[in-house]
Amino acid sequence: MEKILTTLVTTRLRDMIKAIRSTKTMADERAVIAKESAFIRTSFKSENLETRYINVQKLLYIYMLGYPAHFGQMECLKLVASNKFMDKRLGYLGIMLLLDENQELLTLVTNSIQNDMNNSNIQIVGLALCTLGNISSPEMARDLTADVEKLLGSGNSFVRKKAALCAVRLVKKVPDLLENYQSKATSLLQDKHHGVLLTAITLLIEMCKIDSNVAEELRKSSVPILVRHLKNLTTAGYSPEHDVSGVTDPFLQVKILRLLRILGNGSTFASDAMNDILAQVATNTDGSKNVGNAILYETVLTIMDIESENSLRVLAVNILGRFLSNKDNNIRYVALTTLTKTSQTTLSADSSALQRHRATILDCLKDSDVSIRHRALDLSFFLINTSNIRILTRELLSFLEVAESDIKSSVASRIVDFAGRFRPNKRWEIDTTIRVMRAAGAQVDASTVNHSVKLITTSSKDLQLYSVRKLYNLIRLEGDLALSQEGLVLVTVWCVGEFGDVLVRGGDGGNSLTGGEDDDMVAGQTDYMTAPSENDVASVLDSILKGPFASVLVKEYIITALAKLTGRFTDKPVLDSIRSLLAKYQNHTNVEIQARAVEFTAITRLDAETRAALLECMPVLESALKEESLKGTGQPTSAVTSPGRQTTAPRAAENILDFGEDLMSGVPAASKAPVGGSTAANDLLDLVFGGTQAVTAAATMPAFGNAAFGGASNQSNNIMDLLGGISMSSETSTSMQAAPMGMGMRMGMGMGMGMMNATSMNQQTTKPSNANDLLGDLFVSGPVQSQAAVPSMSLFDSSVSNDTFGSLLSSPSVPTLKSHPCYEKNGLRIGLTPERLDGGLAISITAKFENLGVGGGAINGVAFLVAVPKSLKLAMQPPSSTSIPPSGSATQVMRIDNPSRSAIKLRIKLSYAVLNLMGAQQVDEIIDFGAFDASLWS
Repeated sequence: MEKILTTLVTTRLRDMIKAIRSTKTMADERAVIAKESAFIRTSFKSENLETRYINVQKLLYIYMLGYPAHFGQMECLKLVASNKFMDKRLGYLGIMLLLDENQELLTLVTNSIQNDMNNSNIQIVGLALCTLGNISSPEMARDLTADVEKLLGSGNSFVRKKAALCAVRLVKKVPDLLENYQSKATSLLQDKHHGVLLTAITLLIEMCKIDSNVAEELRKSSVPILVRHLKNLTTAGYSPEHDVSGVTDPFLQVKILRLLRILGNGSTFASDAMNDILAQVATNTDGSKNVGNAILYETVLTIMDIESENSLRVLAVNILGRFLSNKDNNIRYVALTTLTKTSQTTLSADSSALQRHRATILDCLKDSDVSIRHRALDLSFFLINTSNIRILTRELLSFLEVAESDIKSSVASRIVDFAGRFRPNKRWEIDTTIRVMRAAGAQVDASTVNHSVKLITTSSKDLQLYSVRKLYNLIRLEGDLALSQEGLVLVTVWCVGEFGDVLVRGGDGGNSLTGGEDDDMVAGQTDYMTAPSENDVASVLDSILKGPFASVLVKEYIITALAKLTGRFTDKPVLDSIRSLLAKYQNHTNVEIQARAVEFTAITRLDAETRAALLECMPVLESALKEESLKGTGQPTSAVTSPGRQTTAPRAAENILDFGEDLMSGVPAASKAPVGGSTAANDLLDLVFGGTQAVTAAATMPAFGNAAFGGASNQSNNIMDLLGGISMSSETSTSMQAAPMGMGMRMGMGMGMGMMNATSMNQQTTKPSNANDLLGDLFVSGPVQSQAAVPSMSLFDSSVSNDTFGSLLSSPSVPTLKSHPCYEKNGLRIGLTPERLDGGLAISITAKFENLGVGGGAINGVAFLVAVPKSLKLAMQPPSSTSIPPSGSATQVMRIDNPSRSAIKLRIKLSYAVLNLMGAQQVDEIIDFGAFDASLWS
């Protein structure tokens, strides 16, 4: 009686759906679902066979709405065990939805599936194969592979089709089973049933992806069969059973083309066999509907991937050109993306065919759809060559002016890079680079600024004069419009500081040069080439400093430029005004600006001869000359490339102006410093040119330009990072005593002199140099280690011997190791000191833990766990102590074997307890560290 009552009150699926849809709020829906779920659970417990089917139906609908339905898994298994087809169908559907291959309950299904695969009813066999193909685990695949293999040879096409689809899942889960199905799948290619052919080709495609030997065997036997099938589909008349919008079985055609693409890739023999049919498909397929476009798209991909004839590749490019004229944005997007991919390895014939569609591609740059514009932009760079560089650059500059802010930086970098590759002359490249910086505005990144500076420094004297005057007068004449473009201001200020004497005393400003790109300046060209006076230059820099667009970075550049101008200008009132201007910033609220103003003021008090030697112009660097030699050849000159035209990866953490390396490139090997130490001569180079062991004062300050473009390590591409490590006596002025600074000079000039105080060298700290110091600060903290004291020297001490460099060379050199700050928080400071071992095949890292005594208590339970990439091997020694008293320290040593010489990156899990007045505070941190120098393993 209870079962009868339960059956009578059971809600049908339709009624439950109606009740759920009638709810007005999510709370009401959840209430209905909760009520139905509770009723279904109760019904399952009563083992009512009459309501099980209905309850599982409702449960699956509840599951599809996103609510939990796991309690119905066993009921699905019970339905599968039923003899009724309707029960089995619903049960298998529930298994596919509620179970996955990782659940142990799945083992109970294996027997049911095996029994149903041997059932005489082909519909039940299909249900079992479909379920196995969706949820098979590796164990199930091995247990049931023999049954699936047998069904591949079934006399029923429906069963063969389902078995082939199931086999796809099995070979994915267990690739070792591939050999069991290869011969059967190949034989299915002779089948006349389109469904069997479709699934057999899908299985063979998966096999080719897993094992390349399968493709090799198919090339010998199956290519003619596939070509015949494709030809029959192309030339066949109307077939109601397979017709889709006037095309015979487009799904099978696409599958055949995909398999032909795999077989023809890298095989001339197979490609020759399919060239004719591909041409036929490309010519005869109607592209007026999406069905035809799908086949044409697959045909194009196949032509581009195989070893096809040049005429066939041109035909493929023309098909994509027709796609570009389609009104459907999806088809245009596909065409642009495909053309970009194929252009990465394009042949000359393909390139000329692509040029025919240049106007259409450039029109896409103005499309209202942002995705179309971006894809057209990528493709536009592949159109550039020496004959059309001027035209395409104008189009790209027009796009840059209206481009979204988030892509302006990358677009500007790519335009500058390609302008250098295909430039007709150098003045045109300079004009284009300036126009790029004006169009990109504040979005100009460090790579564009670096490129501009390298371009000007490698130019002739006439071009340097032309460049510095043009930049200066742009700022002077355009006012706020130009000053709001920070990248342009930075390059201008750097050039004014470096070539200030040329600016005020040059010739005609390069008006005799030809080949420029001054469309926007033709009318007033003479205004942009006017030679200013020294007072005018100082006034313009002063006005920028006082203006609203003077960011901290711009102020840092201008202060450095003013210091350089004291070695280039001769007018005494102007020099006095520069000194007074620098003196104003000795009390600036920004500690960097304050420090540099103090240091530069000291420099300006030197005699003219010494100051001129210190502030000599930057020499042309070897790395810049190498890039310059490739300009105009069409070859990549830098790492800034467009997608698809990637260059060889640069050296890890390479410095664009690695001046020390360039300087030593001509020195015999015997005179170079050994690994792990330095000679006295190289210590001098470290002092003058900013080596890794440049000496600084005891209390160091961050490097100039700390905010430049996001900040980075001194290994980054830094164009002006030339000089470092020139320190001055802390006794120079009271301001310097009040704010002791590390005075490493990094000005980008050719000469320098070390000035140290013995007392300031008894204890030194380590600070990484700033990577993006684009102007090259005059004084900056460099990385140091504790060293033995050296004799005191000062340019301001008249008692110092003239043999300054002799005393430097006679000083004993002490091998030092560079420490990298890794962590500093809650009074705990951790530094990592690496040491190169076995010629770079291994490094030893000493981790030093220091209790700074911030909270006045000890730091206990220090746990320092390190993980490295799989290519590295790590061995750690126990720490010297896990408890660190106030002002105390502890160390832990680890060794990393690096046989592949790959970049070393650490993931550190740090745990410790800080004792303070509030009790013990537990701290857990995850730290990612990868700032080691590439020289440790290269």
